[in-house]
Amino acid sequence: MTICLAEASGAMEALRRDAYVADMPLVCRSCAVRDDGICGAMTDGQLSDLCRHTTRRKIDHGSELLSQGERILSYANILKGVVKLTKRMSDGRQQIVGLQFAPNFIGRPFADESALTAEAATDIEICAVSKPALDNMMIHAPDLGHRLHRQALVELDEARDWMLTLGRKTAREKVASFLHLIATHSTRDGRGTLRFELPLSRQDIGDFLGLTIETVSRQITKLKRENVIRIENSRNVTIHDLHRLADVAGVDC
Repeated sequence: MTICLAEASGAMEALRRDAYVADMPLVCRSCAVRDDGICGAMTDGQLSDLCRHTTRRKIDHGSELLSQGERILSYANILKGVVKLTKRMSDGRQQIVGLQFAPNFIGRPFADESALTAEAATDIEICAVSKPALDNMMIHAPDLGHRLHRQALVELDEARDWMLTLGRKTAREKVASFLHLIATHSTRDGRGTLRFELPLSRQDIGDFLGLTIETVSRQITKLKRENVIRIENSRNVTIHDLHRLADVAGVDC
């Protein structure tokens, strides 16, 4: 009798879980970043409404998602991969000003034109949504506006931290800070080890950090020699002790 009651209780719990996700679009149920991205601020019904205006896309490395000065017609959530943000000057010179990772939001709500160029630094996957659809959803879903505001403040704090990196840190600390940034957005394996592929070339890393390519290569070699990192094929990095890398970078864990 006890077993039957336990089985009945388990069946009822399964029915409750099924009912909870019944209104959620199938593609949203399998999304690994749904809860952490902007969609985590929406109800199942709101997700269902918004899903009619969204498209999941895979974009190859090097492709532009949005150009500086281009009219904004859609937004996107990053589901996988790394996006590079650059700012172009009137004479054609440009600077890498940031990196975005899953589940970061691409696009500036309430703006008509993009102030930056967004380019796929790796092969990426995004969930794109039309600008009118999301702008309308923000009117009816106050929590969505709050989530976007919170993400914008996080990006502001990260930009201030990066100003410190560029303005006060040594070349060694800058390179370690860059590696730490990528590592903290990577997934650990079963042994707790972080493995990732560098999303930027050494030339781009130098551009991002305000260093020459020779200095970047020299500092990476030193970190490898000191066993702070392991690196293979110039791009594949392994980190066993993130705290040690943070100490070298001067980053508070």
